[in-house]
Amino acid sequence: MDKKLTKSPFSVAMGAAFMMAMAAVGPGFLTQTATFTGQLGADFGFAILICILVDIVVQLNIWRIIIVSGKRAQVLANEIVPGLGYLLTVLIVVGGFFFNIGNVGGAGLGLNVLFGISPENGAVIAAVVAIIIFIVKNALTVVDRTVQLLAVVKVAVLIYIIAVTTVPYQSAIVHTFAPSKIDFYSIVTIVGGTVGGYISFSGGHRLLEGGVRGKENIKYVNEGALTGIGVASVIRVMLFLAGLAVVLAGNKLDPTNPAASIFKIAAGQFGYKFFGILLLAAGMTSTIGSSFTSISFLDYSEKAKGDSSIAKWRSVAVVLFIVASTAVFYVVGSPAKVLVVVGAINGLILPIALAILLLASTRSKIMGRGYKHPKWLLVTGWLVVLFMAYAGIRTILLLV
Repeated sequence: MDKKLTKSPFSVAMGAAFMMAMAAVGPGFLTQTATFTGQLGADFGFAILICILVDIVVQLNIWRIIIVSGKRAQVLANEIVPGLGYLLTVLIVVGGFFFNIGNVGGAGLGLNVLFGISPENGAVIAAVVAIIIFIVKNALTVVDRTVQLLAVVKVAVLIYIIAVTTVPYQSAIVHTFAPSKIDFYSIVTIVGGTVGGYISFSGGHRLLEGGVRGKENIKYVNEGALTGIGVASVIRVMLFLAGLAVVLAGNKLDPTNPAASIFKIAAGQFGYKFFGILLLAAGMTSTIGSSFTSISFLDYSEKAKGDSSIAKWRSVAVVLFIVASTAVFYVVGSPAKVLVVVGAINGLILPIALAILLLASTRSKIMGRGYKHPKWLLVTGWLVVLFMAYAGIRTILLLV
């Protein structure tokens, strides 16, 4: 992929925004939200609120640190402690790989709902399309346009479902801000599934790939991050409200495919087909985002400089990443439980990854002379690290 700045910084920032946003609301999010809404009802709104607040702090910090330094996260980590970047790479790539199994599986399930194709064969078709998108000329532009189009599809489908259901807005608002029960496992899982692991870095690394770096581009960092957070948050809230409407009406969700249950119960067979479109869009966008970002962690060149030989091997690595993920899904099958568990794992990775970048933000040798990271971002960033570490420990103790 060509890393020279051939488009305006704003255009690159919007591409990064939608890549991050759509990675954050992929099949994992659909499954996790439906599962926990069925278990917790309106109280799950509190987890959604925490997720959005954490998202704002994490993305504004990570995007800014990566772009001002002009270096990928793993390079920054190695400059703090030699070898730390390799540990971060292992955590992100392994987590991204397992998530990608669910992503291609989600796209396959979408094709199964729409056309009756087996989920396994549907996953193969989706993987082939994703690979074609990556290897065509001007791949980054094609990726950006594809992700933006699929984002519109997601929002349109959810608007329809909200329109045909009776949403309990009052209950949702009350329990979001004053929950009767706080479930730390749901918080760690939903945060991990929407802003943990590779997702935290998808936007920042995409900006670097587009040639946007340096203090002079902070404006575009903020615009891109806030746009991505806004789009993802709207989709999160809409899916939660749709699920809550179904659950509070007394319906039970199918544990093998809880998200599909929401749409089928809300709008019958027509709604079920709409869910197929949503799941296909979610699977495709997340497959693209996960593959792109995970493989970017294997590149330890000092900066994204547009080296054609590096771009070539990274394109090959992306293809192999997608093929391997698809092969595992083809053998293993349904990803629903995997998506929930991997979300929790990525939630545990988040405080480690964010702490590394916050340390980098205070070092002038890394960030450049004259740069001072905003105090409010540092303070809130460390609060997120502490909260997610605490929530993660609570979750581990509950599961052990």
